[in-house]
Amino acid sequence: MAGARREAPEDDAVPTRIGQAVMLHRGGDREEARNRLAELWRELHDGGVGGDPFHRCALAHYIADTQDDPADELMWDLLALAAADRIAGADGRPTATRVRAFYPSLHLNLAADYAKLGRREAARGQLALARASARGAGDGPYGVGVRAAIHRLALRLGG
Repeated sequence: MAGARREAPEDDAVPTRIGQAVMLHRGGDREEARNRLAELWRELHDGGVGGDPFHRCALAHYIADTQDDPADELMWDLLALAAADRIAGADGRPTATRVRAFYPSLHLNLAADYAKLGRREAARGQLALARASARGAGDGPYGVGVRAAIHRLALRLGG
């Protein structure tokens, strides 16, 4: 119905919907993934509250990956980092611990964005932050993968 206000999605449905869109993106349907993530973003923000900060962080992080324009990608990655920063200092909250685990990837994405835009010094600064935050990423697949990606980008940037 035109002009009708949408209900914000239930908090427990948000990660499922993000995951479904990410699977579409990884399967090659970038446009549909972008559309679904953008719709979810609008739903979360229609009420003016913006939804759970962790969901906003994850959602912006994945929306960035679906952008065609590097400047748009940078904007979404900055939104993801801002959302993470708002909750990372809340020691003792489970979301604070979970969001701190995103930092290597958040900074790596920003470094890659700046590199695409020809802003090498900004890219190197974000790469240094990614490297520092990746020290605590562990030896599992995420830690190994993010450190390898940091190394690859460092080689591309010449350092």
